[in-house]
Amino acid sequence: MEQRSLEALRDELRQFARARDWEQFHTPKNLAMALIVEAAELVEQFQWLTPEQSQELSPEKLEAVRQECADILIYLTRFADMLGIDLLDAARDKLVINAAKYPALK
Repeated sequence: MEQRSLEALRDELRQFARARDWEQFHTPKNLAMALIVEAAELVEQFQWLTPEQSQELSPEKLEAVRQECADILIYLTRFADMLGIDLLDAARDKLVINAAKYPALK
């Protein structure tokens, strides 16, 4: 059975980078820059669309968005790995902060 978790993805990305000798390029600075480029490519998919159009993407446009989401996840996972950040723990901690900052009853 295939393991589907951020840890499994992190490990697969480590192997992928190591096999291609890319670790030398995977510094936090370079990965942060690559991440923002991919985020911009995601935004580009929605440029000039109305809010309604952005919710009703063609299959081709949806696949392009899917690919950009994958790129973002890959770079974010690799970035966090290089800095020893557990993304799930960080997200849970941030949710606690946001819940206190933005109570549901406000």
